[in-house]
Amino acid sequence: MNKISQLLHKVFMTDPNDKEGMQPAEAISYSICGFGQNLISAIVSSYLTYYLTNGLLIASAAVGYIMLGTRIYDALNDPIMGTIVDHTHTRWGKSRPYVLFASIPIAILTLMCFLPYELWGLPFGNAADGYKTIATVTVFYVLWSMAYTAVDVPYWSLATSMTSNTFQRGTMLTIARLLCTAGSGVVSIIVPQLSNYWLGDLQDESGNIIKGFEEEAAKILQKNYIWMVLVIIIVALPMFYLGFKKSKERFYDPTQTLTLKENLSLLFKNKPLLLIVLAGILGGGKTLYLYSTMYVAQYCFPGVGGVSWATLFTMAAVPGGLVASVLVPWFTKKWGKRNTYIVSHIFGGIVLIAAFFLCRYVKGGEIDNLTVLWIYVIALVFAGIPQGFANIITYAQIADCIEYMEWKTGKRGEGICFAMQTFINKVGIALGAAFSCFGLAWAGIEDATLWGSMQGTDAGLYAQQFLIGITLILPGASMILSAIPYFFYNFNEEDQERVVAEIAERKAAAMAAQGADGGSVDVGNIDVVGGESKD
Repeated sequence: MNKISQLLHKVFMTDPNDKEGMQPAEAISYSICGFGQNLISAIVSSYLTYYLTNGLLIASAAVGYIMLGTRIYDALNDPIMGTIVDHTHTRWGKSRPYVLFASIPIAILTLMCFLPYELWGLPFGNAADGYKTIATVTVFYVLWSMAYTAVDVPYWSLATSMTSNTFQRGTMLTIARLLCTAGSGVVSIIVPQLSNYWLGDLQDESGNIIKGFEEEAAKILQKNYIWMVLVIIIVALPMFYLGFKKSKERFYDPTQTLTLKENLSLLFKNKPLLLIVLAGILGGGKTLYLYSTMYVAQYCFPGVGGVSWATLFTMAAVPGGLVASVLVPWFTKKWGKRNTYIVSHIFGGIVLIAAFFLCRYVKGGEIDNLTVLWIYVIALVFAGIPQGFANIITYAQIADCIEYMEWKTGKRGEGICFAMQTFINKVGIALGAAFSCFGLAWAGIEDATLWGSMQGTDAGLYAQQFLIGITLILPGASMILSAIPYFFYNFNEEDQERVVAEIAERKAAAMAAQGADGGSVDVGNIDVVGGESKD
């Protein structure tokens, strides 16, 4: 075994001699699949709103309602998808088939969301009959959300079927979340730089669209996005296949056929999981700043770079998030997952709220200057720290909650448990995307064509201050609120290890009893007959 192989086994805490156990190549392939998944997720979650307001010229409030309604509806689908996963029994397992087969509809519907709808004879969104465009966009976005659910829930539930070792799983999820963040980061670097590419003479010296040329600029933006989306799809699809091909489900009950009602009943018996869900709902607004980057860059800092600064705003959260992600194993061993979550989120919330007051009172409230810009950027760096911890801790805790559920009820319910994680994610996306658009409307920028006449006026200054406020105060308050349920969370790492050991003892006793009688019993994915096991 070479040094690289030894290092990988050490990192993932896997045994090279255990051929039936999880191996590093499997964990890496799983993580690469997450990278591809997040390429697609990021272009839709972070930039569809900008495409709709500035590419299709749909009113910001209307886009806000599209985002909020679609994502809340989609989040409510997650328990249903979790139940479907728990009912799935194929030769590939219960989660893996969706990772492969749901990727094709996702690719097609992603493309449909970013179509230049004029090809179909549909008008710009602010035209007299723009409701046709709004209705078409909404239909495709709803379908996309449902298709994405069909891969997102199974993908994350797959992790708990691959290994039952909480430390192996925690490391694998750390790597997976890092690559997921990297996938989003790649999109965040490329998209803002290319969104307004080739606008040329349609922009003034500050990068704003010259009044009267908004429709011409929107048509160029449409073309830019359709090519970016095509490239992302082509790159991402093979990664879904790799995740399917290389993974293996080892720990799940193939006889489990719980109904939605039974799954929901189990959910309400799992106190640790309910507290995680409540924390996720209260923290739904903590990443609002990520969904507002294009608007903050375009409207708050037009004189110091404009839209191109959106890349910096998005990437600013990466260093803090990356450091936190890498340090998750150290912090959780020293402090535990619960305490790490609480401290990091209260700290992040205080930093964001304090940053707003600094931005508000620097240079008499003037926003469009380098001092405010760097205060904003530094605040986002610190905001990434709690997000980096949460991205890994909540997934690892939900995986632990599956063992808690099995220990308490005899049922694992991987699908319904991880449906709660995707539910949390979608609540965050819904609130972030919706309130970034509502924020525009409340600031007085109801239409992308209005900013040219507002810039440099009192109305324009108010709009800038409002956007800065909504992207700092709301996420800060949400971070602090999300820490509150964790004060009541008491299922720690020692409890999880004890629970896993007790489950193994129960299964061993059941197999011994059945084997002594010459009967058979299903335990996980091993069929034991007459005391002899066969895979």
